[in-house]
Amino acid sequence: MEKINLDNKVILVTGAAGFIGSNLVKRLFKDVTGATIVGIDNMNDYYDVALKEYRLRKLEEGQRSDAKVKWIFVKGDIADKQTIDGIFEEYKPQVVVNLAAQAGVRYSITNPDAYIQSNMIGFYNILEACRHQPVEHLVYASSSSVYGGNKKVPFSTDDRVDNPVSLYAATKKSNELFAHCYSKLYDIPTTGLRFFTVYGPAGRPDMAYFGFTNKLLKGETIKIFNYGNCRRDFTFVDDIVEGIVRVMQGAPERKKGDDGLPIPPYAVYNIGGGQPENLLDFVQILQEELVRAGVLPHDFDFEAHKELVPMQPGDVPTTYADATALERDYGFTPKITLREGLRKFAEWYKEFECVVATSQRE
Repeated sequence: MEKINLDNKVILVTGAAGFIGSNLVKRLFKDVTGATIVGIDNMNDYYDVALKEYRLRKLEEGQRSDAKVKWIFVKGDIADKQTIDGIFEEYKPQVVVNLAAQAGVRYSITNPDAYIQSNMIGFYNILEACRHQPVEHLVYASSSSVYGGNKKVPFSTDDRVDNPVSLYAATKKSNELFAHCYSKLYDIPTTGLRFFTVYGPAGRPDMAYFGFTNKLLKGETIKIFNYGNCRRDFTFVDDIVEGIVRVMQGAPERKKGDDGLPIPPYAVYNIGGGQPENLLDFVQILQEELVRAGVLPHDFDFEAHKELVPMQPGDVPTTYADATALERDYGFTPKITLREGLRKFAEWYKEFECVVATSQRE
């Protein structure tokens, strides 16, 4: 592994106004000195743009209060080759973290074009730019969805992942294949990270914990899929960011094979809690924490607002990470418990709700 010190580097983060991207940038503000961090995001309306603008405002406030780095934000789309080539020519990033993607399994069934544009064309543009303006390390988001209908658990990066059950999963698997090809042909160090059900404050409203909260607050019924028999390896966003930051600093080593050609400096890791939780237990903890934070009243009738329904197309019953390789190579395993993480989300939601209510009155 080649060690990379992030101080004084130019770091490009795509999807910088997104859930994971904004948390990563915030962390880099704290940890890194003298760097230039370039963020790009297309600010699309897949979910409420106000949430993306809120994250950007928080970043600008954080950067002003602790200005150890230079922060540059570009509103643009990674699927636009000219935009990406322009950023690479102007800033010459040394470390790239590609988190821009069209997310969501169910949305990929109804809006496939968005996934091909962002997840395939966009990623191809990043790889091409890394080829023409060589980088020290490209880290990119893959997904636990690549495991598809695999029956063997926990999911290991040694498992075959040839049976995606959604277009989203297929695009993420294609990213890993593209990266391997570019690592082999052009000796570009790439690391893919298969994220497992990321949650936390200021997350995506289309994710279960956030959507459930919005619906319960409006007195609507929440649908619990597969009659509650789904298990998810929930991973708190701070644990995801810790994993990304560690991986950024350790690139796969460039080596030559017996034929004199590069052995691809390529790696893939799982980042997951390794503790799959039953969906009904998850909902129970969420409701307790929402009451504790004052988001919902103490006498709220949860049973009247729950509906058990069949599995959705594209979903899988269980996700479960084997993250031993991450522990072995980077000394890190996610540690934040579901209750601790949902407590932080509920407390944030209460605060955010107040911010939104105030801004609507103004």
